[in-house]
Amino acid sequence: MTHSPVVASFWDAQTGSWQYVFHDPDTMRGAIVDPVWNFDPLSGATATRDAQKILDYVRQAGITVDWILDTHPHADHFSAAVWLKDRLGAKTGIGEHVLKVQALWKDIYDLGDEFTADGHQWDRLFRDGETFIVGSLPVKVMFSPGHTMASVTYIVGDAAFVHDTLMMPDSGTSRADFPGGSSAALYDSLQRILALPPETRLYVGHDYAPGRPAASMATVAQHRATNIHLADDPDQATFQARRDARDATLALPKLMLAALQVNIRGGRAPDPEGNGRRYLKVPMDYFEER
Repeated sequence: MTHSPVVASFWDAQTGSWQYVFHDPDTMRGAIVDPVWNFDPLSGATATRDAQKILDYVRQAGITVDWILDTHPHADHFSAAVWLKDRLGAKTGIGEHVLKVQALWKDIYDLGDEFTADGHQWDRLFRDGETFIVGSLPVKVMFSPGHTMASVTYIVGDAAFVHDTLMMPDSGTSRADFPGGSSAALYDSLQRILALPPETRLYVGHDYAPGRPAASMATVAQHRATNIHLADDPDQATFQARRDARDATLALPKLMLAALQVNIRGGRAPDPEGNGRRYLKVPMDYFEER
């Protein structure tokens, strides 16, 4: 039996998002991580281009998908977890602190009684340190807040899906300025991730391909040696100053106000209104112009 998963990476160029399928080669059972449901903000149209590629891959490879996992409620793309669940019969999961994110954004969107912030939108809410099994592979959940209050890392043998904590080494780390984010918490999460064995493959949530082909993975050792925000082993105060200064220059993600409405629902659009159509809300003047 092996403890090294096979990992397939799928890049969505529109949002710079990485999606993954990992599986146990001994049992051909696997899981999907952070699948994208495509959305065009100009037309309001949704599409399943990325999710269909994942669906085609697992069917052609003969992988039985046990779990569809989100690392956090994403601010830059819609989750395709429900679409894939409907076609694969897999369970959905996310970290238990998603309840905090649901409560925060329920207030921002003024959703009232129409939305219940209790996590029932997923089949499982994972605790920090919890382990579940995919095939013969133990999957450990590591609470990794900072980018959001709910972020988790999934550790599977010599692979870890670290979501929006680390970027590729030449891009540094991920932002921590969203509502509920914290550069101090992100620093602590990064220390836990980089304490994994040096050969651990870290699969990131995004890459914007700065003058090179898009890349999804670097090892713990590579990040420790070359990550532009971490290679000099900064203390917490230095890292926070570095991260906060960078975040102050960044515009909000163009899909954030649309995406969180879908993603706090586990990858579901709001309920249809009287005319049968679904609508997204935009809270005016909650955020400052950047």
